[in-house]
Amino acid sequence: MLLFLTAVIWGVAFVAQSVGMEYVGAFTFSFVRCIIGGLVLIPCILFLDWLKGREKGKAGFGGADRLDKAQERRTLLTGGVCCGVALCVASNLQQFGIKYTSVGKAGFITAMYIVLVPLLGIFLKKTVGLKVWISVALAVAGLYLLCITEGFSIGGGDLLVLLCAFVFSIHILVIDYFSPKVDGVRMSCIQFFVCGLISGVGMLIWEKPDVHAILQAWLPILYAGALSCGVAYTLQIVGQKGMNPTVASLILCLESVVSVLAGWLLLGQKLSARELSGCALMFAAIILAQLPGKEKT
Repeated sequence: MLLFLTAVIWGVAFVAQSVGMEYVGAFTFSFVRCIIGGLVLIPCILFLDWLKGREKGKAGFGGADRLDKAQERRTLLTGGVCCGVALCVASNLQQFGIKYTSVGKAGFITAMYIVLVPLLGIFLKKTVGLKVWISVALAVAGLYLLCITEGFSIGGGDLLVLLCAFVFSIHILVIDYFSPKVDGVRMSCIQFFVCGLISGVGMLIWEKPDVHAILQAWLPILYAGALSCGVAYTLQIVGQKGMNPTVASLILCLESVVSVLAGWLLLGQKLSARELSGCALMFAAIILAQLPGKEKT
């Protein structure tokens, strides 16, 4: 239920992003959202540290432990910065793209990262089975129905969101590399602040930030920052604890379905029969890509 709630929060966040773009620029939205997300995680970190302190007591540590802690901090900072840069590129591509496409289409195209991650794994010398290639074929067919018009052209917004899915795939691989080595919540907090600061630079260079406009968009920005970034991430960590990762990922990918329903219920956006068929094919590809293969004996 916690993971399903996470998927709902993330799915509705596409609506918040779309509405927020009516008031502020993409960089401004990302800047404020990520700073709020980082601030929300600080109390979570302090609370988790307090729990760990109660479990471990007040045991001292020697010089070797201090060196290990210093190395861990360096790795944490490196991972947070790398994740933050990737998140900044991906989230701003998504933010620009969602201005020119529907919420439902953006949700499904973004979810393509689930299919793209195994493909990018080829460059890391990871094997890709027949199941993944079938998923890719289904996803490409779905993308064609969802995005390609009769004139064989793709909308600018759809293309930006597709690029966002590719960068999100890189972001996931970066997390996969660093997360076993460091505290996940701390790294997420750092990545939000890094993403926010870089977006802030873009905001000052290419946009004209207006406090009045930001206050007008307070609800979608607060939702995207506090709930989508801070609360949903924490729910994901708690919900995934001790759970089968395949089942967890299948539940989380429901965010793409929620995005379509949220766009329809909250914004009145509708998809044609052709576009819904594309969504169905892409959702089948997403599920197939995550199903476990046969264990080798």
